[in-house]
Amino acid sequence: MANQIGAFFNHQEEAEAVASIATHIQKFWDPRMRKGILEHEAAGGAGLTPRVLAAVRSLK
Repeated sequence: MANQIGAFFNHQEEAEAVASIATHIQKFWDPRMRKGILEHEAAGGAGLTPRVLAAVRSLK
């Protein structure tokens, strides 16, 4: 799901897209989902696009 959100913001410049992805996750994801993606990133973030990884890392 995170990569789908990231794809939605592909038209934006890098920094703006990363911020938009992070904002979306922060605003609309359940706390358990946010915890899960942070754990996934900590374990290497396999399968996440670079922009999504950057967005998730900015949530720490």
